[in-house]
Amino acid sequence: MLWQKDRPGADLVIRGARVVDPVEGLDARIDVRIDGGTIADMAAKVDANEHRVVDADGLVLAPAFVDPHVHLRTPGREDEETVTSGTAAAAAGGYCAILAMPNTDPVVDSAATLGALAAAARQEAEVPVGFLAAITRGQRGEELTEMGELAEAGAVAFSDDGVPVSSAGLMRRALQYASSTERPLALHCEEPTLSRGGHVHEGRVAAELGFTGYPSVAESVMVARDLALAGYESGRVHVLHLSAAESVEALRRSREAGVAASGEATPHHLVLTDDAVRSLDPNVKMNPPLRAEADRQALLDAVRDGTIEAIATDHAPHAAHEKEVPFEAAPFGVTGLETAFAVLHTHLVQPGLLTLETLLERMSAGPARIFGLERPRVAKGAPANLVLLDLEREWTVGEQPFRSRSGNSWLLGSTLKGAVQMTVAGGVVAFE
Repeated sequence: MLWQKDRPGADLVIRGARVVDPVEGLDARIDVRIDGGTIADMAAKVDANEHRVVDADGLVLAPAFVDPHVHLRTPGREDEETVTSGTAAAAAGGYCAILAMPNTDPVVDSAATLGALAAAARQEAEVPVGFLAAITRGQRGEELTEMGELAEAGAVAFSDDGVPVSSAGLMRRALQYASSTERPLALHCEEPTLSRGGHVHEGRVAAELGFTGYPSVAESVMVARDLALAGYESGRVHVLHLSAAESVEALRRSREAGVAASGEATPHHLVLTDDAVRSLDPNVKMNPPLRAEADRQALLDAVRDGTIEAIATDHAPHAAHEKEVPFEAAPFGVTGLETAFAVLHTHLVQPGLLTLETLLERMSAGPARIFGLERPRVAKGAPANLVLLDLEREWTVGEQPFRSRSGNSWLLGSTLKGAVQMTVAGGVVAFE
């Protein structure tokens, strides 16, 4: 279930855009009219009906994006992010829906906590937002939450993101319980006895800089375990923030074998390698860490061929004083909602490494499909969930204030090509 503050739907005509919807098979220069938040007409020329007209000549209109992996830090760390600021950042990034992770304070492990978040979203959310609930109480990996009650309260899925479910037996029981709710488990796959103390990918860069390494096998062995359990229990799992080539191959084999499994990759893992750590910038410290070029290529191949169906930001805000410390002392995590499309368009689409259509699908229809959300689409009768993009506009990250409360972006000072001009989310103009 998604929640958003109640506002009247837009009356709008978007005139002369190149309309691209890869799932609908649409790529044409047409007008789109929105009546009361619903797409009412699409044609070479539509009657404005006294609506506001947006001149979109030279721009691209597409289904708005869906981010299945966001940290809103609410409750507990509202200094870093709130429902208001996080959804405003999402709107600025072209998102019409986001899903928030439960590793808050307190953890979202009860219907009462989930209900309080839903109430806040109904008052504050600029774009529709859904919430995942924890797999285990307090995310301690000892006792399962009441998944049935949480699903009835509106939980979209279950995750202990931030920490793995270390016990194989408990993971098996979680798969059994979750199947009765028809909700997937979104899994942070990390073998903590292998990753413990690691700050960066275990490899040449870590050795040269003298950092404790976090090996790729710490991820891949847990990915393999959880996929095996999902296959055995006929469960449904989504693997969060994949980073390693071995993990990608395990996911590909499981999907080919019929396991109901999906995966996501982040913009930073698709664009950067551990060479970026040489800067010692704490804003390139994340979990899982940036890995080698072979891992990045494996992720990119999997996005192309559909093994990875979703691109997710893992938007993880941190207060400035937490990141402005030596690399080893800094927390894991970077922001990403406001920069995701632009950085991927700049570094993947423009060089010809990924088609625009594939990028749009993996940022919109793919994640919506995984989590059972209504797919954003450009079609008559559909709710208006649209993003208007200027593919030629260049801008520098950080020159304008972030709408997020936190500025721990790995892209500060970078010049990107491709900008969000307008976002219509849930029928409402959420950003322009």
